[in-house]
Amino acid sequence: MKEYIKTIVKSSFFIGLLMMVSCEDYLERTPESVVSEEAAFENFQNYQGFVEELYMAIPNFTTSYWTTSFNWGDDEIQSAANTFHFGVKIEDGNFWGWQAEHDGWGAGWMDKNGANTNVAGGRMNKGLWPLAWYGIRKANIGLANLDLMTNATQEERDIIEGQLLFFRAWFHFQLIQYFGGLPYIQEVLPSDEQICEPRLSYHETAELAAIDFRRAADLLPVNWDNTVVGRRTLGKNDLRINKIMALGYLGKNLLWAASPLMNYESTGSRSYNNEYSQRAASAFGELLSLVENGETQYSLLPFDEYSQNFYTTGQNWAIPGGTEAIFRSPYVEANGSNWGISKQYLPSVVGGGDIKFLPTANYVSFYGMANGMPLPEDITQADPESGYDPAHPWEGRDPRFYHDILYDGVQVVEGSLPPEVNENAVRYANLYTGGSYRDVNFGSRTGYVNQKFIPLTANQYDREYDYGYALHLMVPYMRLADIYLMYAEASLTGYGSPAGKSSNFSKTALEAVNTIRDRAGVDPVHSKFTASAEDFLPELRRERAVELAFERHRFNDLRRWLLLTEYPYTIKTSHEFDRPASFDYENPRENRVVNLKEEVILVRDFTDRHYWLPLKVSDVSICPEFYQNPGW
Repeated sequence: MKEYIKTIVKSSFFIGLLMMVSCEDYLERTPESVVSEEAAFENFQNYQGFVEELYMAIPNFTTSYWTTSFNWGDDEIQSAANTFHFGVKIEDGNFWGWQAEHDGWGAGWMDKNGANTNVAGGRMNKGLWPLAWYGIRKANIGLANLDLMTNATQEERDIIEGQLLFFRAWFHFQLIQYFGGLPYIQEVLPSDEQICEPRLSYHETAELAAIDFRRAADLLPVNWDNTVVGRRTLGKNDLRINKIMALGYLGKNLLWAASPLMNYESTGSRSYNNEYSQRAASAFGELLSLVENGETQYSLLPFDEYSQNFYTTGQNWAIPGGTEAIFRSPYVEANGSNWGISKQYLPSVVGGGDIKFLPTANYVSFYGMANGMPLPEDITQADPESGYDPAHPWEGRDPRFYHDILYDGVQVVEGSLPPEVNENAVRYANLYTGGSYRDVNFGSRTGYVNQKFIPLTANQYDREYDYGYALHLMVPYMRLADIYLMYAEASLTGYGSPAGKSSNFSKTALEAVNTIRDRAGVDPVHSKFTASAEDFLPELRRERAVELAFERHRFNDLRRWLLLTEYPYTIKTSHEFDRPASFDYENPRENRVVNLKEEVILVRDFTDRHYWLPLKVSDVSICPEFYQNPGW
């Protein structure tokens, strides 16, 4: 940490209000752009140039390497050929692997070699740990020099201060959710002295972040396009920090502080902290009231446009997200996902490459039925209440199952195939036991494939990952559906009932969950789950698992719920089954399977120490007050 706090270049002031279109555009600078501090901070145009660099310190976890591991819960498993990604290290309990010192390939997104704080670097050069400390220091420099902004309007001063406060809080929050309470740096620390900042408790750190997020929300506009400042870059302000982003992270920061793990670290109680939950519900309620009153640019995408949350194609590398994405990393480089990330999802028989990331069968079972009911715990047994039939396991499922999950019999290749290729072995997903898509090293180990983040035609035969298709994959840090579900969790745990709600928003916890289900075409939560908070919480968590599947949330959710070490969240499984002689390629949902069973692929041997990642030895050696996490 000491190296990152000390590292900042005074000449990193960018002249001009820079458009968030391409990193090449706003990272190019000439020698004459290096100016004095007084000139750099004098007016909005120059000050905003200084602030812009903070945006480029946001790592893009989606495309941080040729193939990228960012799902570390019970949701995903890598092909057996993959041994170097952090996800594999997590399976072995080796949480040191997030650190560049323990990552020989440089494949992780949380750290990069050489204490890299080069915000001008490409997508593979940005690590959360170094850039967070760098960003915190830069934000503090900006805040310390606000009195130099003499040639500016009040709107301009507010927007500069709001962005700086947001980034200071955001970088601290990104770190504490993985490492627990840390020092909250609120001043420019000396770069020529020994730094010894003591760790705070999680709640103490979260409280300071909450102050910054709240102040940022009060200073920032909802939509930059509607401000005098924002009209200078009209139509190019989607990624700029605004009131909605600040409220979203204020609520998330408070909900995380309320969660059992963080509450236990701070108070010794393994339950939710009601006060923090209520405060979180209020922050989310303020945000959602603005959204539902039509006062923002945000709305849930219609389900037929759901994929726009995650990828665009044929749109000149447009950043995905539409009206639903709230917080995203900036655009770094074209061609960053079509040649690498897209290939990590389809088996090698149609996807090329050798490393694959597969949905676990145990996680796929969270996708219930279209009538809103969950699957039975034993997927080999019929369930009259939900209508699930193990002989027809793909029938009548939640529509998000069909959107996110590639299952047996679905057509993958649309175009013509070379004459030497076996038509049925390639064109259709052969995910039954022994099928052509089930190679353990380069195909599916689980009986399923993730199709949430790519069009199926991004395969080596239809080739819609080629440059000309401009396939751009980016998973957002935060989207509106997440806000509804976090609001539901905060309201439920804060007020002790599915009917719980904040005073500033009309929807109850139950109604917020049903809003997300309704968008997907799923029936509301069944009354058997709504009698009490204890009945509703598991169903709310299942809804979160389905709606936010594979979007980097699950690992932190299991941790904050104190479930990471608990069965069945410690196992990863496959579904094994055979095809009968009669098979319908035209209607795969209706196909019958035989001999369906679930088999355990691995069991993760986690203990309490795995609830927090280990800090770097070099950093905890600074002074006793900056101590290592328990067990490491």
